[in-house]
Amino acid sequence: MPDPKDSSFQETGFPSLQWEEEDLPTRPMPLHERPLQARVDIEMAIIALHHARIAASIQRFWGHRDCVEYLQSLVLSGGYSDTDRNRVGFKPEVLSALINLAALHRVE
Repeated sequence: MPDPKDSSFQETGFPSLQWEEEDLPTRPMPLHERPLQARVDIEMAIIALHHARIAASIQRFWGHRDCVEYLQSLVLSGGYSDTDRNRVGFKPEVLSALINLAALHRVE
């Protein structure tokens, strides 16, 4: 019988953050547990949704030494280029995806 004073057994109206042993095989997979390529694909989809040309460039550079440098230059410049002086910056989700891709990149 659970202890009624134990907060993990009190009804709060929200689902428990703890997974029961029998629920583990069917629980949603956290992002950090997904395979590397699945994580890369998720971040690339976010970038492609907002910036198709940048996504295409990342695809071409992916796996090369220069890719992380390119990603870092995008993050630092905020998407500003000499031809587009009206650029305000990246949306937060795109910026996060660029940073995550730089962290996920592996030189082949």
